Amino acid sequence: MSARWCRHLLLFLLLGVLTSGVAAPANPVLVLSINDAIGPASADYLVRGLEQAKVQQAQLVVIRLDTPGGLDSSMRTMIKAILASPVPIVTFVAPGGARAASAGTYILYASHIAAMAPGTNLGAATPVQIGGLPGTPKDPAAPTGDKQTPNNEQDTLTRKQVNDAAAYIRGLAQLRGRNADWAEQAVRESVSLPASEALRLKVIDRIANDLPDLLRQLDGKSLEAAGQPVQLHTANVSIIEREPDWRTRLLAVITNPSVALILIMIGIYGLMFEFMSPGSGVGGVVGGICLLVALYALQLLPVNYAGAALIMLGIAFMIAEAFLPSFGVVGFGGIVAFVVGAVILMDTDVPGFGIPIALILSLALLSALLLGGVLGMAMKARKRALVSGDAGLVGSLATVMAVNDSDPFIGSVQAQGEQWQAQCQTPLQVGQCVRVITRKGVQLDVSAEAEVPARGD
Repeated sequence: MSARWCRHLLLFLLLGVLTSGVAAPANPVLVLSINDAIGPASADYLVRGLEQAKVQQAQLVVIRLDTPGGLDSSMRTMIKAILASPVPIVTFVAPGGARAASAGTYILYASHIAAMAPGTNLGAATPVQIGGLPGTPKDPAAPTGDKQTPNNEQDTLTRKQVNDAAAYIRGLAQLRGRNADWAEQAVRESVSLPASEALRLKVIDRIANDLPDLLRQLDGKSLEAAGQPVQLHTANVSIIEREPDWRTRLLAVITNPSVALILIMIGIYGLMFEFMSPGSGVGGVVGGICLLVALYALQLLPVNYAGAALIMLGIAFMIAEAFLPSFGVVGFGGIVAFVVGAVILMDTDVPGFGIPIALILSLALLSALLLGGVLGMAMKARKRALVSGDAGLVGSLATVMAVNDSDPFIGSVQAQGEQWQAQCQTPLQVGQCVRVITRKGVQLDVSAEAEVPARGD
């Protein structure tokens, strides 16, 4: 009996040793790719990606980044999601030749781990000017001639933006233990760094040739995410690539300012043509959909409302030209208002969120051609002889339908498909063809045009 218990004990010990050597599979790593300007689509993609990482119990999220910068509001939305994420986040500027400029630098600083591939760079994090016409000075200390430009409201706004951005990125640097002085310098002086210098100055944490190399370097690293300690096990881990889905791609298209402007034009002209010639419904349906989509996109973008008002005013003037005898003055003013409004529509100079001048001029030219076509049709219609009302009735032929028995000079005629009372200087006969001379209320004065056609026996 004791020998049997000894064998059982040895068997359990052997099973324990064998099972202890087999480790449970590590949680996967989720990879997100951002390869364009930071905007509403990028923010939505990142926020939903981090939610998916929690659902899939990923141990790490890698943001593969290549961006020239982007909108401040979208960048802050992304950073808030990164700071609140219970899953550690690595921002990896890759592949070689990529950059994390402007807003990308802030995202890199906010991440738990900052990494770059050889041949990449980051920096130039100064906030761009918001508002104003193109060509206005951006430097509040820029000299004019031999004298310094006086401080004004725009200079004060620029300093406030720079100071706010510097404090923001310095706070992120202190939170992650990175070089805060260089971060502030990147904001105030727009300096940039290559990957090797960034690692030397402790701006980033790692340099890796590619994603597998980065994961090998991070294996066994301990860090803190959302206040909880986390240890990474990234050697030979499974990788889940989450590419932008149709929603992200659609949002990226409609939040392109150029596309939004085109949608506004299609929407307004579609509704205009529907009101001018109702019945088919195509113009109203297409125009309504395009206009609503454009308005949704504009509320996600930094729009200058003065520019939007000028665009609407310009289109209204061009439409009014078709109905007012202004000989092109109102229409020309509408084109000018549209061009100026489109130029100042976007309240930012961030790369990727401007409207090309060529597109603006093309839309203005197209509107002018449509306006010219409407005016041309109006002029042709003005020269054409009237075929309705008294002008179309007088001089037309009519047929005598009945004659008054007591007075043969009075009867009824059919003219232009209608029955009229008529009187003539000569006796009327049924079936006679007469010509209308004048109209007096509901009675026509007619004259004999031809003899009554002979009837067969």
